[in-house]
Amino acid sequence: MGTNGRRQRVDPTDEWEQIELLCGWPEQRDYELIRPLVLFGSPANGRASETGAASERTLQRRASRFDAEGMESLFGSEHVRGRKKLPPAIRRLIVDLKAEYPSFNLNELAEAVYVRFGRLPDHKTIRRVLAEEPIPLRFVRRFPPYHEIPERSDGRAAVVALHAEGWSAKAIALYLRVGRSTVYRVLRRWAEEGPEGLEDRPHGRPQGIRKVTLKAMEAVRRFQQNPHLGEFRIHAALAQIGIHLSPRTCGRILALNRELYSLEKPKGPAKEKKAMPFAARRRHQFWSADIRYVDDNALGGRAYVISILDNHSRAILSSALTRTQDLASYLSVLYAAVERYGSPEALVTDGGGVFRAKQARAVYWSLLIARP
Repeated sequence: MGTNGRRQRVDPTDEWEQIELLCGWPEQRDYELIRPLVLFGSPANGRASETGAASERTLQRRASRFDAEGMESLFGSEHVRGRKKLPPAIRRLIVDLKAEYPSFNLNELAEAVYVRFGRLPDHKTIRRVLAEEPIPLRFVRRFPPYHEIPERSDGRAAVVALHAEGWSAKAIALYLRVGRSTVYRVLRRWAEEGPEGLEDRPHGRPQGIRKVTLKAMEAVRRFQQNPHLGEFRIHAALAQIGIHLSPRTCGRILALNRELYSLEKPKGPAKEKKAMPFAARRRHQFWSADIRYVDDNALGGRAYVISILDNHSRAILSSALTRTQDLASYLSVLYAAVERYGSPEALVTDGGGVFRAKQARAVYWSLLIARP
């Protein structure tokens, strides 16, 4: 624009570099880029190679959008189209749901909108609505936590109401502060029984239905005359005559009969006591080595106790608390015991690697220690 209010005269040109310099607005540049495609039907690949400003697919997409929306496609069409096509009621619902339950993700908000309005918005649209619309600083909860509702049926009704609004089971559980299994159970009862499934049910077995009858108790009493039968064997014996009781129920009947008829508890066959294979008859005949894992927070992490004791006196000859259970730690404990008490006739250990290492075996051989 000159000083006298007239536009600066420029010679017409078809060169894209010159046209791009003369464009004063990004929208003007975008239009000039697709103008040959829109007006004259020029091929997009030729225009892309001619300008080098955009690819062939980009030019085709912009031209198609211009044909569908007109000049609006050049002026921030995504924001304008989102505000025009998304009704205010949907935008208000998205904001209210996010204010009531901030942990809603974009997918859950989209599902709630679809259930309420039959329309599934895109995640980008929901994110844009949350960024543009003001969210209330304070929002009153419609339902208190599940266990704070006085009537349990009202709590189940709250679960069903939120589910009918499109809330997921995870969101309902976190919002009402209840387990997700409870939410699934309430919804399953609602689907199977309808409104009656929300009412409270009496606890326990229905009146008039009992598995423990006088016939079953008499059968247990007869089997109980054998003192070697316990609850599992009586459970199996009852199943053979058509009485099906759990082993735990049989155990309760056995305890009741013992109290009523002064019966003795079943005793199994006497087991022969086996002698200790490494029982020492004299001091330092057998030593035992062991490594125990200790998990104590006061120690600042894991630790191991390496101990060597005398099988005859049961006295601990040497012990150490270490961070590792390596060969060096074990041999240092063994060295302390041998230095003070001498070497034993035999050393009893488990199958640990440190006890069977080549270096450890060399020490046993040099000290004439046998390993039974």
